Amino acid sequence: MTPMVHLLLLPLLLSIAAGADLEGKKGPFENTELDVQEGTPVPYPIYQFQVTNPDVNNFRLSGEGREDIQITKDGWLFLDRPLDWSRDNHYILLVEALADDEVVGKPISVTINVLDVNNNAPYFNQSEYAALVRENSRAGVAFTRVFGLDRDDPLTPNALLKYSLVSQIPSKHSTLMFQIDPDTGAISTTEQGEQQLKAREGIHYGKGEERSTEALKMKFSEYCPVQAIPYEENPFFTCVERAELRRTNVDPMEDPDYTLIVRVQDLGGASETALSGNTRVHIVVQQNLWFSPGPITVKENLDTVYPQVITKVQSNDPNAIYRLVQKERELKFPFQVTETGEILLTEALDREDKDMYTLVVFAEDNVGKELDPPLEIQVLVEDVNDNRPVCELEESVFEVQEGEPAGSLIGQLLAHDDDEPGTLNSQLTYTIISQDPPTDPDTFLIDAASGRIQALRPLQRKDQQVFNLNVRVNDPAFSEECKVVIKVIDVNNELPVFEESDYGTHPLAEDIPVGHTVVSFTASDADDPDSGSSRIEFHISEGDEDGVFTVETDGNGVGHLVVAKPLDFETSPTYKLQIDARNPEPLMKGLEYGAESTTFVSVSVTDVDEAPEFSLDILDVTVPENTTKGSVLLTVEAKDPEGKEIGFKLDGDTRGWLEIDAATGQIKTKDKLDRETLEAFEVTVIAFEKANPEMSSEHALSVRLLDVNDNVPKLVENQAFICMQKPEPVIIKAEDKDSAPFSQPFTFTLGSGKKSPNWDLKIIDGMTARLALIKKATEEKTFKLPINIKDNAGMGVTQSFEVRVCNCTVLGYCYTAPASSSPSLGMGPTIGILVGVLAFCAIAFIVVIRRSKKDTKKSTGEEDRMM
Repeated sequence: MTPMVHLLLLPLLLSIAAGADLEGKKGPFENTELDVQEGTPVPYPIYQFQVTNPDVNNFRLSGEGREDIQITKDGWLFLDRPLDWSRDNHYILLVEALADDEVVGKPISVTINVLDVNNNAPYFNQSEYAALVRENSRAGVAFTRVFGLDRDDPLTPNALLKYSLVSQIPSKHSTLMFQIDPDTGAISTTEQGEQQLKAREGIHYGKGEERSTEALKMKFSEYCPVQAIPYEENPFFTCVERAELRRTNVDPMEDPDYTLIVRVQDLGGASETALSGNTRVHIVVQQNLWFSPGPITVKENLDTVYPQVITKVQSNDPNAIYRLVQKERELKFPFQVTETGEILLTEALDREDKDMYTLVVFAEDNVGKELDPPLEIQVLVEDVNDNRPVCELEESVFEVQEGEPAGSLIGQLLAHDDDEPGTLNSQLTYTIISQDPPTDPDTFLIDAASGRIQALRPLQRKDQQVFNLNVRVNDPAFSEECKVVIKVIDVNNELPVFEESDYGTHPLAEDIPVGHTVVSFTASDADDPDSGSSRIEFHISEGDEDGVFTVETDGNGVGHLVVAKPLDFETSPTYKLQIDARNPEPLMKGLEYGAESTTFVSVSVTDVDEAPEFSLDILDVTVPENTTKGSVLLTVEAKDPEGKEIGFKLDGDTRGWLEIDAATGQIKTKDKLDRETLEAFEVTVIAFEKANPEMSSEHALSVRLLDVNDNVPKLVENQAFICMQKPEPVIIKAEDKDSAPFSQPFTFTLGSGKKSPNWDLKIIDGMTARLALIKKATEEKTFKLPINIKDNAGMGVTQSFEVRVCNCTVLGYCYTAPASSSPSLGMGPTIGILVGVLAFCAIAFIVVIRRSKKDTKKSTGEEDRMM
C-alpha cells in the first residue's frame, strides 16, 4: 500500500463525553463521512470509538455493508473484505454503544464513500464489427460506430474514453482511407478515401430486373451476342457468374475490403498508465451508382421528336422511385424523369429565354423516404444562330464640323445580336452599301468590326449639309440594314455675347429659401441656329467656391441665377459672381472667348437673428451606473450665429439625476444613478439667447447606463416542505437584478461547502437548483439550510432556506393539527369532539330550514286573506 493510501485511511478517533450518548448534541460526531479507496488490503482499521462510560462493553453495527465492514468490542471499525467500487460505491452504517445487551444513547451514522481506482480496462461491446460504405462517401460523415465500455466510475477520468485508429489493412502507400472520431467512436472516410475508395466491379441492374442466372445470361448476351458455346461450358460466363455471386453475397466478416484495428483508452488517452482495449472493424466497399452525370449540353430549338432522353441516373436501390424538381422553381420546367431514371426533355429550349437549368433528382421509396441524397444536374442550353442583328436606333444621327481633317471620327453605329455573346453567332460585320448623295471617291469609311464611321476628306457645309448612309449589319446567317444621317455643321466662329456686362447688386436675406431666383440674364450667338456652335451654356467661374449658387438654362441663351444652398451672413456677407457663356462645340482654331462672353452679378446678404447652434449633431453618453455624484458626463458646446450670449438648461429629467451649468453647458450627475431602475433615458438640452430666451434650439441627449455588479443573487422563495410519505425534491430558484455578465448562470452550494449525508443539492440550469433529501425521515422536523448562491462573476452571499419535513395530507400538503390551548386529548377524544360539532351544526341547519318554511306559509296565508 502506497503512503498516500495510508494517509487517506488514518483512523479517526471520536471521543464521547462521560454520560453522553453516541449521537452527541448536534456536534461534530452527529454524522461522520470517510473516503476509502477500493482494493485496500484487509483487515484494516478505519475508526475507533472511545467512551468514558464504564458500562459500555460492546458495539453493534447495522445498515449497509455488514458483509464487508465489522466492528470489535473495543470500538474498532475495520474492513473485513476489500471494497469494490463497481460492487457498491458507498455504505451507510449505524453504530450503537452497548452495555451488555442494552443500547446506550442514540446511534451514530457513518457514511463510507468508496473511491474508484483505475483497475478496469476499457473494452468494446463487440469483439469484431462489420460495416458497409459506398464509394465516394463524403469525408467526415460517419457510416458506422464502435462503442467502448468501462466499469470504473463514469464521473472520474478512469472512465473517460478516447478512440484511435491503430492500423488499416491494406494500407497502400500509407494512405489512410478512414478516420475515427476520438470522442464518439464514429468512423468515416478521409478526403483520400472519398476520392480513392473503389468497389468491386459488377453487373448493373435496373429497376425491376431480376438478379438471377437467367438475367445474367441475357446481359452477357448483350455484350457478347455471338455465343456458340453453352453458358455452363463458357469459361468467360462462369467466371463472371462466380464474381457476381461473390460480389452480391459478400460477407464483411469473411471477405472484407479493409480491416481497421481500433483502440480505446481510459484516462482520456493522455496518460502512460492508461488502460486500453482493441477491436476489429471489417469494411466492404459498395458500388455507388448514384452520381450526377455532370453538365448536360442541349442545343436550343432542336428539331426532333419530343420527349427526348438527355441523360440517365441510377439509384443504389434498384426499387427506387424517382422524382424530379427544378431548383429555381420557375414556371417553365420542360423536363421529366421516368421510372427507370431516364431524364427526358419534353420540348425545345430557347437559350435567349434561359441558358441553364438546374435539375434536382430524388430517389425515394414508396412512402417518400429518401434512399440516396438528392442529385443536382446542370443542363446547359447551347446557342444556335437564330437571331438577326438589330439596329439600336431606327435612324442614327451624327454631326461633324466642317473642315475637320481626314480620318476624323464621325460616330459609331450601334447594333446588337441576341445570340450568345463571344460566339460567331453574335459577331457582327458592318458594310456601307449606299450613300446619298453619292460621291466619287467615297466620303466615309466604316470599321467592319466595330461600326466606327470616319470621314475620308474634309467636309464643307456649303458643298453638302446632310449625307444619308445605308449600312448592312450581318452575322454569319442573317443581315439587317441600318440608316445613318450625317450632318455637316457650321464651324464655331462666333462668340456668345451677354446683353449686359454687369447685372448689378441684389440684396438677399440670409433665410431666403433654396431655389429662389436672384436674377435672369440673356446672351446671344450668331452661329447657325440649332447647332452645337450656337447653343449657350452658363458657368459660374469665380466668386462662389462653396457652390451656394447655380445657373439654370434651357440652352437658348436665357439663364437664371438660383440659390442652391442656404445663405449665412456670418460666413459670407457678400458675393461677386463671374458668369461665363460658353458653347458645347469647341471654337475654331485661333478664336478665344473674351470679355463679351462674361458678366458679373453681386449679391449682398442681410443679417437675420438666428437661434443658437449646437456644435455636434448627436449627443450620446454611456456611463457606469456607479458613477459618483457630481461627476462630469460631458460639456455641450453651442454658439449664437450673431455672437450673442447664450445659456443652457435641461428638460425631461424626470428623476432628477442630472444638472447642467447654465453658463458653460457642463452636465454633471446630480444624484445616484441606478441601471436597475432605468437602463437608458433621454433628456433635452436647450441653448437660448439670454437677451431673448424665445430664440432657442433643442438637442436630445441620450444616456445609457452600464451595469455594475451591485446586486447579489437572492432566493425567490426561502421556505418549502417535503412530505415524509413521498419525499420529492424541492426546486430552488434565484434571481439577480443585474444584467449579464453579472447575473446568471448562478452556482448553488450548501453553505458548509462539503458533501452532506442528508441533503443533495444539484444545479438544474442557470437560475434553479434541486434540493433532495437523501435519507428517509423518521420524524417531523424543520431544517434551516445555509445555501450559498453566487452569480456569474463569483459574487454572492449565504442565505437561509427553511425546509419542513412533515406528514402530508392526501393532497400533498403538510398536515396541521387544530390549534388548542389545552393539553392534547389524543386521537379518540379529538374525533369525538369533531363529530359532536358537526352534529350540532346539522341540527341547527334543520331548525333554520323548518322555521323558514313556517314563515313562508304564514306570509302566504296573510297575503291570501288580504286578497
